[in-house]
Amino acid sequence: MIDFQNGSIFKMKKNKGFSNEKLVAPLFVDGEVFVGEYQAIRDFIVFTNKRIIAVNVQGLTGKKKDFSTLPYSKIQAFSIETSGVLDMDSELELWFSGLGKVKFEFIGESDIIEIERIIASKIL
Repeated sequence: MIDFQNGSIFKMKKNKGFSNEKLVAPLFVDGEVFVGEYQAIRDFIVFTNKRIIAVNVQGLTGKKKDFSTLPYSKIQAFSIETSGVLDMDSELELWFSGLGKVKFEFIGESDIIEIERIIASKIL
């Protein structure tokens, strides 16, 4: 499990399409579909219609990977921060039952409002 309590922040950029499909799609359950994907240098997150899958690529070769499932059904609250003039990053903070706060940081042209809509449609 990724240690979200230890200041783990992923700086993500939106991928075009589902570039990590071969790694993540086998984890999908019946009726689960891809919604969006954001990637840092090696780590990435995938939004589906049921959950967020955070993937932490480990080791020098990157063969070892940690897959953390963050179900929308366990989100108690969330917050977004949009980018500004001097601060071009946007942030998503999620509070999960039994896990606590998880924070993701998005860089560049990531659409934080689109992410907010996905999450809001699942938990409200």
